[in-house]
Amino acid sequence: MTTPRKRSAGAPRFRGDPGRRALTAVLASAALLTGCSTGANAVDVSNGGEFRFVAATPAGEVIPEVERDAAPDFGGTLLGGGDWTSDELAGQIAVLNFWGSWCAPCRVETPQFQEVYAEVRDEGVEFLGLNVKEPDEQFGQAFVDTQGIEFPSLYDPAGEVALAFRDYPANAIPSTIVLDREGRVAAVYTGEVAQDDLRAVLDRLLGEG
Repeated sequence: MTTPRKRSAGAPRFRGDPGRRALTAVLASAALLTGCSTGANAVDVSNGGEFRFVAATPAGEVIPEVERDAAPDFGGTLLGGGDWTSDELAGQIAVLNFWGSWCAPCRVETPQFQEVYAEVRDEGVEFLGLNVKEPDEQFGQAFVDTQGIEFPSLYDPAGEVALAFRDYPANAIPSTIVLDREGRVAAVYTGEVAQDDLRAVLDRLLGEG
């Protein structure tokens, strides 16, 4: 039986857990250091509304179940139209990928995500793109159409969903957050995610409960 999804009114908090604080500190430091080393691709994120390219973090590790916090509720308008809320992820494992058609690493990573999605979508795994900082919605739509991306993407030009996940380094592009079946943050990546790493995390989560 699936445990009802727990909701939080705002962004998740760490509740003082040392392990979680350490994970976030490592990821945030990696984003800062690699962002500074990318030269012309680095942009200021101090105002909370801009994004930067970063190098990929090491292979992701699943956060232990007892240390996970609930993801914030969020929603918006899908590329191509239609309203969407995170209630649609209830009871499923979810892969949230922050991307833009203007982002060179995203143009490589997103089609690879489609390949993994095609493998696991019938196993209770949902993928959702968050299309951020796109100057025109048509650019994002053209990208998903030409690449044959079948999972939905929210059009989020202001990066509001990334701000909702402010306790995690989602303001680096690309970034990926994986939620477990109870809507808790189970893994966080900054930079590109290798297919095998993503598959390993999903296999681990599918084996829970």
